[in-house]
Amino acid sequence: MKKRNDVKVTIGGKQYTMGGYESEEYFQNLAAYINMKIGELKRQGGYPKLDSDIANVLLQINIADDYFKLKRSQEDTSREYEDKQKENVELKREIIGLQAKLETYEQENRIMKEENLELQKRLIRMEAEVEELRRRQ
Repeated sequence: MKKRNDVKVTIGGKQYTMGGYESEEYFQNLAAYINMKIGELKRQGGYPKLDSDIANVLLQINIADDYFKLKRSQEDTSREYEDKQKENVELKREIIGLQAKLETYEQENRIMKEENLELQKRLIRMEAEVEELRRRQ
């Protein structure tokens, strides 16, 4: 079982203790991400003048926006992957069908070569018979 970690992080200049079963690095990355989002908002014009509740809601909206965009991207990637998997299955089926056709054509080719060889032998025998008949005349 994983050990519970309590990690001190700094978010927006204030210290907080985060706890859970993830690593310290994970919690520090969370704090860094939130600080980055706060920094992005602070660089926008009127953010410092906003009421703290509105600023926090704006921060939450921005984080939720990132989440939903990432989730949509992941869903799109999953759909593309599934489509590629289906296409891959179809291509494999096509390859199997083409291999079967190739085997059939190769078999027909072997049969035709055998028939051709037999016809050549027959032709040689007939030519020999014709030659024999000419000699007798």
